[in-house]
Amino acid sequence: MAAGLGLSHGVAEGRDLMVPKEQATTEYEPTEAPSLDVQRKGVPQSLFTWIKMARGYDVEWDTFGRKGWYTQDPRLKPIDPDTTVFPPDTQAVYIVFEVAPLEDPAQFAAQVFPVSADGKTDNTAIVRDSLEVPGHERYGFLELKKPSNQWPQGKYLVKIYITSLGQQPFHAVNQVGTMHFVIADPQTPGASPVAPDSTTR
Repeated sequence: MAAGLGLSHGVAEGRDLMVPKEQATTEYEPTEAPSLDVQRKGVPQSLFTWIKMARGYDVEWDTFGRKGWYTQDPRLKPIDPDTTVFPPDTQAVYIVFEVAPLEDPAQFAAQVFPVSADGKTDNTAIVRDSLEVPGHERYGFLELKKPSNQWPQGKYLVKIYITSLGQQPFHAVNQVGTMHFVIADPQTPGASPVAPDSTTR
């Protein structure tokens, strides 16, 4: 006695029961991502060999050991790395990083959220930036430009994201870490920059 599935007399058709929708830029619940503010020397976090908040960056070129022979990948060196307090007229806060050489291009992104005096993070990002890093490159930076004539004084949370090209960067599943900084008048007591211990340089 043979058992049959009844597929030999007709064509089986497959149908998508869940119509794919474009993913909204939203987070269902607050996510706890690791802090990238303090890193221990020689311990990479996520794809980052190191990641620093800074006032800016310099471009250096590695040589092949012979004067005038340079690599194609410039080395980015953060200016005043680990700075966490910036004055209100700061043009931009920079996040400078190095990753292991990438097999494929990737997109790095950041969003800045104000933090209220009671420690609650605002739901709306006031600044965002993204950068496409080609495959086999190692250095990059994100530029968080001031949102208006000057930054409002207070504390800020930065969410860091990494995703493949073509995907939505600002989604909770792509968040790999957080960083923090403060905007304060230089005359304010306690507004001097704070550099965490045990960081890479």
